Amino acid sequence: MFIRKLRLAKGWSQEQLAEMSGVSTRTIQRLERGGNASLESLKCLAAVFETDLNDLQKDDTMPSDTLSNDDRAALAQVREWMKYDNSSTAIDPSLSDEEQDAMEYVRDIKSFYSNLGSYVVMLVILLVINLLTSPGYLWVVWPALGWGIGVVFHGLSVFEIFSPMGSRWEKRQIEKRLRRSR
Repeated sequence: MFIRKLRLAKGWSQEQLAEMSGVSTRTIQRLERGGNASLESLKCLAAVFETDLNDLQKDDTMPSDTLSNDDRAALAQVREWMKYDNSSTAIDPSLSDEEQDAMEYVRDIKSFYSNLGSYVVMLVILLVINLLTSPGYLWVVWPALGWGIGVVFHGLSVFEIFSPMGSRWEKRQIEKRLRRSR
């Protein structure tokens, strides 16, 4: 799809396109990586771009003979990174955008509860060790505070209360890295 090309031609960020179209930023990111789109998302994007729905469904692949060696190297690096990107391969592309976003959100919540469970179990073990070895001094408070801060920030990020390293941060870091490599 050439959604990315249209977006860049208009000078919009992914977040701006998401706000104007009513499609989530995650969905736009997935579509720009070549993922499948629901009909509803395509209709919203076609309206924003003021183009025909069929134009958005065209495959706009670039012939490999027009790529420079730097472009080929960058493309190879992106493919390598995508091997480790669970969000692009672990979700069934036949699902709607809303279902995929919901599945990704549930996985994030599952990760948080796993972290919280590990925290509780380890603190109980550390408390037992603390009480058996030196009951006069509760040193278990220090690991509880340290790890607890991490658990709190994980929860704030998962439940989207506070996310300092969200999609906007990722975009800034990618743009910064691309400027530095040129």
